[in-house]
Amino acid sequence: MTESLLETALDTDKPGRPAEIPEKFWDAERGELRVDALVKSYRELERRMSQRATRPADDADDEEKRRWREMLDIPESPDAYEVQAPEGLGIDPEVNARLHQAGFSRAQTQLVYELAAERILPLIVEAAQQYEAERQVERLSAHFGGEERFRRTARQLSTWGKQNLPAPVFEALATTFEGVLAMERMMAGHEPAMTRDTDTPTAESEDELRKLMRDPRYWRSREPDFVRRVTDGFRRIVGG
Repeated sequence: MTESLLETALDTDKPGRPAEIPEKFWDAERGELRVDALVKSYRELERRMSQRATRPADDADDEEKRRWREMLDIPESPDAYEVQAPEGLGIDPEVNARLHQAGFSRAQTQLVYELAAERILPLIVEAAQQYEAERQVERLSAHFGGEERFRRTARQLSTWGKQNLPAPVFEALATTFEGVLAMERMMAGHEPAMTRDTDTPTAESEDELRKLMRDPRYWRSREPDFVRRVTDGFRRIVGG
């Protein structure tokens, strides 16, 4: 009887299994965690997760491929990505098809478009603007009878424009072939002068015209009617 009481007392001193630890990982005899079982279970879980994260072989069954796509949030087909294209970019089905083939998730595909808008699109716009500016300079050089003569005229127009025109008007006219010719006519007295003393255009009107200047029809395709609309808009604002 005495031995039984002692054993009972010793058993009482053993800690009970914590609620958050599964029974299979608890050694009730010793009142402690079964580390070996825990490590074995973790390694098995790690092995299975590694297998699931690995792209299934081409000859794998459809169910295995479906589970893999579901785990990584890859849609069934490229047209199911539902990308929210940033402003200035459109959805490219061919790009989506290649991303889908490479196993890109929905979030990764969205990130590709966002990075393109953030990093690549500004470079494309800058290159297009630079190309268009060079083309406009070539036209002006031909109009004024050569590159050297145009450089001399450009210096004169720049000096005159900065002294006699409001800054937004000068900037708008100086960026187009038609605008430079308009400044030349004004400098020669063939057009009414726009002095710097003229009332400053309202913020709303100026902002609207500057927004039009960012339109591809203005800086890329140079649509004559659109360019004329911007140029005439600044001229009307300044002319009252």
